[in-house]
Parts: sequence; C-alpha cells; structure tokens
Amino acid sequence: MVALLVLAALAGIAYQSRHKIHLTDFTWKKFISSVGQANVWLLLLALVAIYGCYAIRALRWQRFCRYLGPTSFWNTFKGTVMGFAAIFVLGRAGEPVRPLLLARKDRLPVASIFGIFFLERFFDFTAAAVMVCLSLLVFPNRLSDAGADMNWVERARHGAWLLLAAASALIALLVYYRVHGAGVLDRGFERWRAAGGLRSRFASAIKGISEGLQAIRTLGDLGAAAAYTAVHWMLAVLIYQWVARAFSGAFLHSEMNFSAAMLLLAVTLVGSVLQLPGIGGGAQIASIVGLTTIFGVDQEPAIAIAVVLWIITFASCTLVGIPLLIHEGMSVGELRKLARAEAEAEEVGRHIAVPGINGINGASGVAMSKGASKEREPGDSRK
Repeated sequence: MVALLVLAALAGIAYQSRHKIHLTDFTWKKFISSVGQANVWLLLLALVAIYGCYAIRALRWQRFCRYLGPTSFWNTFKGTVMGFAAIFVLGRAGEPVRPLLLARKDRLPVASIFGIFFLERFFDFTAAAVMVCLSLLVFPNRLSDAGADMNWVERARHGAWLLLAAASALIALLVYYRVHGAGVLDRGFERWRAAGGLRSRFASAIKGISEGLQAIRTLGDLGAAAAYTAVHWMLAVLIYQWVARAFSGAFLHSEMNFSAAMLLLAVTLVGSVLQLPGIGGGAQIASIVGLTTIFGVDQEPAIAIAVVLWIITFASCTLVGIPLLIHEGMSVGELRKLARAEAEAEEVGRHIAVPGINGINGASGVAMSKGASKEREPGDSRK
C-alpha cells in the first residue's frame, strides 16, 4: 500500500518532465569528451561505496531476521549480492530470487523471509518519500545553489506536501495494523488466498506485510531498522553526488551538493520501478530527465552521468554476484527456473521450498511448482 502511493506521488512529480528528452541534436563528440574528462578516482570511490550499501543491507536484514533464527553476516552479504545480480540478469522476474537465496543460506522459513522482504521494501519506499520531502521542502535553497530550476522545484513542492501527508497517514495505519488489526485482517483474507489469481497475490502481499511486521517488536527494533535505512540511503546519496561531481564540467555554474543528489536519487528510483516491459531503461531515462530538466545539464554529459550511475549502482553487483552464483552452481537457466517456480507458487498464495528447509533436498533448490505450492506455512497442522 505504501509502495503504491509513494510511487504514484513520485511519478506525479516526475510526470511534468516526461517530454524533456530530445536527442536530435545529440553529438557523440561532446559525449566522448564528457566521459574522457571524468574524475576516475571519484568513480572508483563510488564503486567501492556501493558494496558498502550491500553490507548495510545485509546488517539490516540480519536485524530483521533476529526472531527467526541465527544468521551469518557473510551468508547474508553473499545472498544479497547474488540476489541483486539475479535481478540484473533476469530483470524484474528475478526479484524473488534474493529472498529465496537468503532463506537457503541460513536455513530460515521461506514464508517468513518473504515477510521480511516486504518489510525491507516498506522501509526503502519510505526512505524515497523522505528524500523527496527533505530535498523539496526543507532544503530548497540548497537546490538553488546546485543550479536547480526553481520554477520546477516550486511546482514539485505541492506534490511533496501531498506525499508527506500520504506517507505519514500510511505509516500510522501500519502501526495500528501491527498493534491491533493484523490477526483479524489475516483471517478475513484467508478465502482470497485460496482463490488463486490476483486476489491470492493481494492477500499474500497483505500476509507478507503482517509477517514482516513481526520483526519490529520493540522500539529498539524500529530504531535499528530506521538507522540502518538512513545510513544506507545517505551513502547512496553520496554515491550519486560523487558520480555527478566526477563530471563536474557538466555543471556550468554550480556543483552537485547533497540535497541535489538526494532529489536526483529519488527521481531515479521512480524510473527504476517504472521499467518498460522487455526494454527497461527506466532508471537511466529518469536520471537524464532529472539532470537536464531540473539541473540544466546538457544532454550529452547527462547521458554519460546516467549511464555511469546505472553501471555503478546496478550493474556492478555482477562483479562479485555472478562469480558467487557460479560457485553456488546457479546457472541462468536455474535462476529462471527458480523465479518461474516462485511466480507460479505465488499464484496460489504459497512459496516454493529451497534446499535445507522443510526437508527438501536437491542440487538446484527448485521444487516442482505444483508440489511447492503445498509447502506448509508456520502454524499449519497438516501432516
């Protein structure tokens, strides 16, 4: 719920810039010149820092899993990097691979791990909303210092206020749901989970949120999750700032500062979700739109910055992730089979089994999707 409303609000902010990319006057000479003048040391710093983001994600995931059973940081870190590499290889279809790998690494219950997966998404989408609100509502003068189009910023501020109100209301709703309403709502959706199709997916999503919220049992749990999320996204903002400053010649009268990088990251996150089926490119297009429309960067350096951001923040996971997947015996075909089996299991409101969990053995980790849908959930008394 939070994810959909946050995305809708962010997409509305980006919507006014949808026709701003014109490549008719694009020149390769200027593009190559922009790339050739980039500060390599800042780019290398950003590349190292992105693995710091994966490490913080692993620590947060361990915190979320503390009530499920013991976890190893190294296992969680490897599963995180391999999971993002699977997304790079398979696209959106590969998203379920990461929680399945993480469940297998530390032999944790799959259904509960998907609940953690929903919780992780909630914190990340909330962080995106906070970044938009901070950059547009709290630090607009800093955006001006970075050369932002203040007319655009002023128009976008109205959407940011609506986003802040919606996010606050939904956070309050989830808190109430966690404290009072989870059991009642779960029982009400039981029939939907058995019905299959879209209703089953929706009911499973609600159940996943409910299970994920069980990881937040004390104020300490909430504070730790918020702290890990804040540190992770602050480091991500610094990565965007370093990459933009590596192309400092692109900003004629100013320099990308932290607040401006925060807004650019938030706009890029919209594009990363609003991918074109079979084409992709949403994140790169959103970065280009943000750089050219908001900050007045010429299209050639804007494209260079967008491509480098995509390589560092998304593609670079393959440097470690692909070798780890090969070491685990996971080919592209196995990853596709794993993702497909999970998608089919979710159609009937279940999750597939993975090796080492619930007595399932096998080299590939993929149970047949029809049989996998029978996997017992916590509390299920069937023999």
